[in-house]
Amino acid sequence: MVLKYGGVLTHAGRKQAEELGRYFRNNMYPGEGTGLLRLHSTYRHDLKIYSSDEGRVQMSAAAFAKGLLDLEGQLTPILVSLVSKDSSMLDGLDNARAEIKEAKARLNEIILSNAKVLDTNEDAELPWMIDGAGLPSNASKRLPALVNLTKKVTSQVELLAKDEDEKLAETIPYAVLPPYDQAKALGKTNIDVDRIAAGLPCGSEGFLLMFARWKKLERDLYNERKERFDITQIPDVYDSCKYDRLHNAHLNLEGLDELFKVAQLLADGVIPNEYGINAKQKLKIGSKIARRLLGKILIDLRNTREEALSVAELKSNQDQNPNKARREDRDQLSKPQKSEDSRRLSSTSEMSLDQDDDEDKETKYRLDPKYANVKTPERHVRTRLYFTSESHIHSLMNVLRYCNLDDSLQEEDSLVCHSALDRLFKTRELDYMSYIVFRLFENTEVALEDPKRFRVEMTFSRGADLSPLENNDGVAASLHQEHTLPIMGPERMQEPGSYLTLQKMETMFRPFAMPAEDFPPLQLHKASLATSQEVQACLSALQIYGLFTSLPMPMPMGSKNCQCQSQWEVR
Repeated sequence: MVLKYGGVLTHAGRKQAEELGRYFRNNMYPGEGTGLLRLHSTYRHDLKIYSSDEGRVQMSAAAFAKGLLDLEGQLTPILVSLVSKDSSMLDGLDNARAEIKEAKARLNEIILSNAKVLDTNEDAELPWMIDGAGLPSNASKRLPALVNLTKKVTSQVELLAKDEDEKLAETIPYAVLPPYDQAKALGKTNIDVDRIAAGLPCGSEGFLLMFARWKKLERDLYNERKERFDITQIPDVYDSCKYDRLHNAHLNLEGLDELFKVAQLLADGVIPNEYGINAKQKLKIGSKIARRLLGKILIDLRNTREEALSVAELKSNQDQNPNKARREDRDQLSKPQKSEDSRRLSSTSEMSLDQDDDEDKETKYRLDPKYANVKTPERHVRTRLYFTSESHIHSLMNVLRYCNLDDSLQEEDSLVCHSALDRLFKTRELDYMSYIVFRLFENTEVALEDPKRFRVEMTFSRGADLSPLENNDGVAASLHQEHTLPIMGPERMQEPGSYLTLQKMETMFRPFAMPAEDFPPLQLHKASLATSQEVQACLSALQIYGLFTSLPMPMPMGSKNCQCQSQWEVR
């Protein structure tokens, strides 16, 4: 699963992430939701969570993990124990900077030249193949309205910022409303009603910060001295409108709704085209940005396949020689497992990224059937979660949609069916908690060497959808009250009844993915000194998961009672 993070985690963002984790547990795995928890508690669920280097991304990942595994407590211990950072795989646009700059320049040219683009594209059989697809034909005429409305909203926020002290003094004593604590807010799942009742912005902003946000947008959107529009600011204006309509509707900013409609229309055209002005350019940029992520996904799928085949071979041996095999299989299941293919891939595969494994092998721990109080100790599920940026979600999606346009794959059909291509074209915004899921299934009734033994199912979701707020009904009123949005369920990328083999997916992905041999070598952890508070935080996290029953307080380094430097190693 590859998910898009949002900004700093609000009460609504945390609630959405936890709910999506619960949904994922209850709907993405065969059987009921408690089945996954049972697998996880008996070491039959192989789970790894990766995020980019930003704290806000990691917090979203921790909130999702809390819902997925039905955990309790604060997010920080979950983050420390479960989420791994991989900035080189999930951060940055450096590899495609030149191509993105070229796409934005061409996009700017199309908008400002009054080119007729998309109103005529609706009748085209493949509208997503046209340059600038998604842009309104009168985009340039909407830019002055966008600027004027932005100024109107900014001026109102400026007045609120100037009057903030006076308004607080009139409505509520300072002693009742302490300064906003963002760290404390990260633990909240409910709205801060005291701030809203006092007429303050929701969340971690005050009016001064809110004004700074809008003033920067106003200044960057249009350079009055040069009389020049910056279309790259359109998505930011749209995001700011959307945030304030959801969280700050109680401020009643005049013109905000009208500004939102103009910004949304323009952003729906600008955002997808920033990652390529046409299908072939989208594929080129997407393959450069998501190259390492694509390679890691292939490695995940290969390792899962080889693991399943090794289990199938053990089961086959057991059926043929029950007495002898039962003893050998029991010993085999109680030891680390390693297939021939994983030997070939070991130094360059997933283990190059999973820092806790030896350089020359992939260790897989299994239940010993002698002690396992389960009927199916060989049953195993592997889960990989990647929390990343909008650029990676768009890039991965563009490779999925257009990989068949590569010269080496001209005879192949797209991995995404025509109806899904049309839906994706109309769903131009991939919002917070939008995601792509690859599910690998094994048909145990098919021969081991048959390509149809393993098939892949692909689904996507456009994430937290704003459209329910547009309805004047009870659902919209409830969403407004809770400051949250529903996360849309998964949509299929393949026709019902179709069969995408893992072999075909590997063939289609390989030209765009980082080869396993190019993955950087394993970087072993180095010992590091920590303060007593840091050690205590790590031990607290271990205690949450039942690894400690008592928790001694470590002595500060250099204290009189400290006889030695204790070393703690966590794997």
